[in-house]
Amino acid sequence: EPGLVGPIFEAFTAETGIAVEARYGSSNDMALTLETEGSKTTADVFLSRSPGPTGYLNDLGMLADLDDEVLVEVNTANRSNGGTWVGFAGRARVLVYNIDEVDAADLPDSVFDLTGPEYRDRVAVPGSNSSFQDWFTLFRLRNGDDVAIAWLDDMVANGSRFYPKNGAIVEAVGRNEIQFGLVNHYYNFQKVAANGDNQRSANHGFVPGDDGGLMIIATAAVIDSSGEKAAANRLLAHLLSDGQQTHLTNKVYEYPLALGVEPAEILPPAPTDRVGAVDIDDIAAEFRRTIEIIEASGVLDQ
Repeated sequence: EPGLVGPIFEAFTAETGIAVEARYGSSNDMALTLETEGSKTTADVFLSRSPGPTGYLNDLGMLADLDDEVLVEVNTANRSNGGTWVGFAGRARVLVYNIDEVDAADLPDSVFDLTGPEYRDRVAVPGSNSSFQDWFTLFRLRNGDDVAIAWLDDMVANGSRFYPKNGAIVEAVGRNEIQFGLVNHYYNFQKVAANGDNQRSANHGFVPGDDGGLMIIATAAVIDSSGEKAAANRLLAHLLSDGQQTHLTNKVYEYPLALGVEPAEILPPAPTDRVGAVDIDDIAAEFRRTIEIIEASGVLDQ
């Protein structure tokens, strides 16, 4: 997203003199484009909103080993075991809700509660969003396909509505077009910062340990066919620098992942369960299966 990483690229160019030519799009679509381009791609760096697309490219052997100077900036839970990617920002999965229509005392403990009759026609699901797809993949790995498919089918049967983007869900909840939505945490913080009391929505975190509240890690990697690996690693080091990590948490409201940088005071404690904490190869191997299940469920048609 230009608003998220654009200022970081500008600061990098100002500091190093190295120009950055960015191409933006869905992380999933960008990964598939890189697969098609193969070794002929002109890309040097791949930034993904979630680890699934990065793991997919890693399985294809398209990612380079990162420099030690980059890897030491994050702990082992926030980088790949093989040293081919690092996490640079964390996004907690939450339930956003309309504060005028919903009593905080009545909010659900678990994502499994959302299939109940009190949530009929009231929950937005970003089924085509890569962060949701990565979350659903881990949800499947933890619960088994039968449970995960039954939950998604029950959500569809309960009238859950499809929105393509997290931001669109937060806006819809704020204007009471729908009362609940499954999103990344920072979208609502951004809307509240921009709109103040006019933004009639808030985040709700499920109980600790519930599958609905996992952390999704935004990831960075260097393309193995790149002829500019030194500059690419330098960009990743810049992304993990104290200044840029502070920008990400204080201005974008993400959780910083570089060692020694504290989250913005306004943010609640980060979830301990995170997508990046499991072997990325598991996510990549199941990536296509997740998309098949989501498409088969009919949620994208709601």
